[in-house]
Amino acid sequence: MPLSTRDRSSKLPFVVLVLAAGTFLMGTTEFVIAGLLPGIGDDLGVSVAHAGLLITVFAVGMIVGAPVMAIATLRLPRRSTLVLALVVFAVGHVAAALSSSFAVVLAARSVTALATGAFWCVGAVVATTAAGHASTSRALGLLLGGMTLANVAGVPLGSWLGQVSDWRGPFWVLAALSAGAAAVIGRFIPDEERRETRSVRAELAVLRQGRVWLALTATALLLGGVLATYTYISPLLTERAGIPAWAVPLVLTGYGLGALLGTTVGGRLGDRRPLATLITAAAASTLVLFLLVFLSTSPVATVVLVTAMGVTGFAAAPVLGALIMRFAGSAPTLASALGSSASNVGIAIGSGVAGVALTSSLRQAGPPLVGTVAAALTLVPLTALALMHATRSGAPLPRTGTDADQSVEASHRPIS
Repeated sequence: MPLSTRDRSSKLPFVVLVLAAGTFLMGTTEFVIAGLLPGIGDDLGVSVAHAGLLITVFAVGMIVGAPVMAIATLRLPRRSTLVLALVVFAVGHVAAALSSSFAVVLAARSVTALATGAFWCVGAVVATTAAGHASTSRALGLLLGGMTLANVAGVPLGSWLGQVSDWRGPFWVLAALSAGAAAVIGRFIPDEERRETRSVRAELAVLRQGRVWLALTATALLLGGVLATYTYISPLLTERAGIPAWAVPLVLTGYGLGALLGTTVGGRLGDRRPLATLITAAAASTLVLFLLVFLSTSPVATVVLVTAMGVTGFAAAPVLGALIMRFAGSAPTLASALGSSASNVGIAIGSGVAGVALTSSLRQAGPPLVGTVAAALTLVPLTALALMHATRSGAPLPRTGTDADQSVEASHRPIS
C-alpha cells in the first residue's frame, strides 16, 4: 500500500541525512579556510591578504560554477554526479595538501568550488524528490542544516586541527571524509529507476520564469543582508558592544545554533505556508537588524540579537530554495544552482557595501544598517509573489522532482 502524504512527510528518508552529511563537508571546507590563512601565508610565502584569494576564488567558483556544472552534468545519472563531485572534492584537497605552491592551492580551491556547486544543485534535487512534495522545505532545511552545522562544529574543529598540526591537517581530514562520503552515497542513494531525458533547453526555460527571478532576488537580498552583517560582526562585538575577544567565538556559536534552529523551523513551516513564512522571516530579520543598529552598545542585547539574526535569516533559506525549485517545475536542477549563485552574489555585494559602511562615519553600526535595508527590500519581491498568487486565485503549486505522486499532490496544493 502506498504511503499517504502525511506518512511520507512525518520522517525524512535516510538519503536526505546522507546528503546533509555531504553539505556539512562542503560547508566546512568553504569557511574553515578563514582560520587557516595565517598558516597558509607563512608556509607558502604570501601575505595573509594575498592568501585571502582562497576565499574569493571559492565564492566566485560557487557563483559561476553551480549553474555551469548543473548544465554540464545534466545528462549524467544523479547518483554518479554526486559520487564524482565528492571524488573531485577529495582529490582537490589532496592536491592542495601535497603542494608547496600557492598557485596550485588556489587552483585546487577552484576545482573544489566547482565540485561543491555540482553536489549542491544535484543533491537538492535528489533530496526533495526522495522527501516528496509535502516535505520539500524540510528536506532543504536539513541540507542547509548540514551547512550551518559546519559553522558550529566543523569550522572550529578544523581551525583547532590546523593549530595543533598545520594548515594541511584539515585538508587531509576533509579529503578522507569526502572519499568515505562518496562510498556511502554510492551505496545508499538509489540509482534512477528510469533514465530521464533531461533537456538543456527545458532547464534553460527556467530563465523565462518571472516567479523564479523574484525568488532569486529575495534570496540574494535576505541572505546577503544577514551575512553582510555577519561578515563584520567581530568589530561590532568587541569595539561597539564591548564584548571581550575571548567571548566572540561563544557569541558566534549562538548565531550558528540560531541558524540551525531557523533552518529546521523554517523548513517545517514552509511546506505548509511558504509565502507567509517568508514574509514573516523577512520582516523579523529587518526588525532584528534594525534593533542591532541601535542596541548593539549593550552586550546582552547584542548577544540576543545576533542569535535571533541567525534564526530569522536562515528560517527563510530552505523555503526560498523550495519555491525556486517548485517554480521551475520539471526542470529544477539549474534553478537549484541559480539559488546557490544568488545567495553568493548577495553575500559578495552585501559584504562589499557593508565594508564601505564600516569605514564611514557609521563605523560598526554601518554593516547592520546595510543588512536592515537589504532585508527590508526583500519584502518587495515577496509581496510581488504574493500578489501574483492572489491574482491566480489559488493556482496550483508546481511540483518538484519526478515522482508521479508529486504531480497529483501539486495539483491540489496552493501557495499560501
